[in-house]
Amino acid sequence: MSANLTALAYLVASVLFILALRGLSSPGAARRGNMMGIAGMAIAIGTTVLDPSIVSYGGILAAIAVGGIIGTIIARRIQMTAMPELIAGFHSLVGMAAVLVAAAAFLSPDSFGIVDESGAIKMASRIEMALGVVIGAITFSGSIVAFAKLAGLLSGDPVMFPGQHWLNLAIGVVIAVLIAMFAQTPDPQWFWIFTGLAFAIGILLIIPIGGADMPVVISMLNSYSGWAAAGIGFTLGNSALIVTGALVGSSGAILSYIMCKAMNRSFISVILGGFGAVATTARSKTDKPHKEGSAEDAAFLLRNAGSVVIVPGYGMAVAQAQHVLAEVAEKLKSQGIKVRYGIHPVAGRMPGHMNVLLAEANVPYEDVHELEEINPDFSNTDVAIVIGANDVTNPAAKNDPKSPIFGMPILEVDKAKTVLFIKRSMKGVGYAGIDNELFYSPNTMMLLADAKKMMQDIGKEL
Repeated sequence: MSANLTALAYLVASVLFILALRGLSSPGAARRGNMMGIAGMAIAIGTTVLDPSIVSYGGILAAIAVGGIIGTIIARRIQMTAMPELIAGFHSLVGMAAVLVAAAAFLSPDSFGIVDESGAIKMASRIEMALGVVIGAITFSGSIVAFAKLAGLLSGDPVMFPGQHWLNLAIGVVIAVLIAMFAQTPDPQWFWIFTGLAFAIGILLIIPIGGADMPVVISMLNSYSGWAAAGIGFTLGNSALIVTGALVGSSGAILSYIMCKAMNRSFISVILGGFGAVATTARSKTDKPHKEGSAEDAAFLLRNAGSVVIVPGYGMAVAQAQHVLAEVAEKLKSQGIKVRYGIHPVAGRMPGHMNVLLAEANVPYEDVHELEEINPDFSNTDVAIVIGANDVTNPAAKNDPKSPIFGMPILEVDKAKTVLFIKRSMKGVGYAGIDNELFYSPNTMMLLADAKKMMQDIGKEL
């Protein structure tokens, strides 16, 4: 392909990526946005493969085949409940790709066309390369730790040692100094030292962050992966990679800020590795009295309700109860009962998790409301049904200054006349590792069973 045709194709791909982000901002347009993103990526890959500088297609086609097969298998098998750790895994691959490309450019600059007349790597390329490899290394190691925490391979509790934040600061300063030295003189030892330190600080930044803040971490790492890709795009002189990386980096940063605001977390402290976080451990089962009920009790309450608000959470995702839930909601509507859904920004451990599941069950978009919309109505709600949404409904966020989630905006279901809380048993705690005060409220009835089975039984009773 000619240079002009390549530039045009990359421009089309970039526009499709922008339209994809626009589409993904709305549940109704999400499918179309996803298709635009796929089309843009296909054009970008096809254009890159047709680059006249490529002398052998064997390795490229083999890599595309292997990656495509692995991606297809993962996409078909992955459960929605495992999406957060899958995203963390994907971020780690983006970060490592940036590290490998930067290392290749450093070891073979002639192949990348980044040398000046004297045969040395251009200063601008050295800066781009250094930033790309550092951000990529932080993204890789940080994403591996996030994956391990989300998958349960590591504890979700913050892990800190005395002076850790000062160590992080010291490593950050050393990396900045080494990058400045590398920009002046491309000494190989500087390159490999700051690369190794970047891998280390990625681990040290994420380890202190507790489970309650992991959704923000995933979004933050998403942003990092974008900036790493953009940095390598400059090294490669690839406009599509620069634009795509900038889109991912900026949108990830905005999303991280929105999530921090939704969880009453300091954006700066999370970026700096949970600065000021306090280690917590999961509380054991309390002896407080609680009220248990049956599907028959729940059906009676629902039949006599005028308004019902359903709050789905991680428990619904695990049980795959969204379809049965939607059927029960339709039965209630047919009896003249007002039914709506309340969604917390981080319900299910990632933004939009519950929206996707409800859309999968064909729940009307107009019935789904965000936290700010639905909270004022709970005091006028007859029955609130909570399906495994633990931390995001915990009144401790409002009442207990010592709680690790204190200050986090929650769905105020405790204000409803009756709360039906569905969970498997009283033993489990939320991802923040703390008990939920709502379980022991006088207006709460615990329905202890698998969410799908309980909703099926309630449906039969109705």
